[in-house]
Amino acid sequence: MTMATASKTNSQGAGRKINLQVIGPVVALIALILIGMALNSNFLSYANITNVLARSAFIGIIAVGMTFVITAGGLDLSVGSMAAFVAGLMILTMNTLTESMGVTLPVILLGVALALAAGLIAGIINGVLITRVGIEAFIVTLGTMGIYRSLITWLADGGTLSLGFEMRELYRPVYYGGIAGISWPIIAFAVVAIVGEIVMRHTAFGRHCAAIGSNERVARYSSIAVLKVRLATYALLGLLVGFAVVMYVPRLGSASASTGLLWELEAIAAVIIGGTLLKGGFGRVRGTVVGVLILSLIGNILNLTDFVSPYLNGAIQGAVIILAVVMQRKSASDR
Repeated sequence: MTMATASKTNSQGAGRKINLQVIGPVVALIALILIGMALNSNFLSYANITNVLARSAFIGIIAVGMTFVITAGGLDLSVGSMAAFVAGLMILTMNTLTESMGVTLPVILLGVALALAAGLIAGIINGVLITRVGIEAFIVTLGTMGIYRSLITWLADGGTLSLGFEMRELYRPVYYGGIAGISWPIIAFAVVAIVGEIVMRHTAFGRHCAAIGSNERVARYSSIAVLKVRLATYALLGLLVGFAVVMYVPRLGSASASTGLLWELEAIAAVIIGGTLLKGGFGRVRGTVVGVLILSLIGNILNLTDFVSPYLNGAIQGAVIILAVVMQRKSASDR
């Protein structure tokens, strides 16, 4: 065998290597489905599956935005607190408008517009502090996490902000309604994920996010507007937090200091489990969707069975996150 032939054979063999970073989450998802089927006959029932998907939609929508932030080398710890604060603002505004406008559709539309605008502004504030002021993303979002959580506690006077009963009934179909038996949150999550995957894979913005996360200095030399792109990722994430709130508020019709608790950790976990590199440079929205489903199914299986206590949900999710990072390092070392 000549040297050229050997080299060609080795390169083909390398190309056939299994990428654990890509295939691992899919295998884990399939394994969870099989485990759920074995432990409970109702696991694949229509009611259970739609319930899991609807409940995971909020985290999923936020996780899509988090994918862009992490791919560009950033991080946001404030999204859970931000969601609580935006939900509180939305409810207060809708209750106030109801007094003058009555229980009408325009009140809902104004509430939706406020939630989207508030989320966008909150995301821009994070982005400006990180890109223009030059503060580390961890510090900025850790600080705003505490600020937003304190603000919702203050707005609710330590209790709960509740949407008026009649307005809640008018708004309920946004969560409980849908098309062909598929609820609106599931449809919204699917649309956001599809658009996110297209943007990440087939647009200059997605390529620029990956380039910045991979090597910021090289990205600057390549004439990429690093600060603008990174700011845009935080603005996009804030907008998607507002959108998630729009779908979440009609579910319970309330907001409190416990609303959105640990959502940031679940969103980050879903992104990492799905194969996006925590250090940035590579992101997969479709992988994030798989990560969201994995986390949701773990909790669902624990609730449906007595095999393991549901109180261990966090421990199991933590183990999955660590395993995902191990797979990332294994894939990186094999390249």
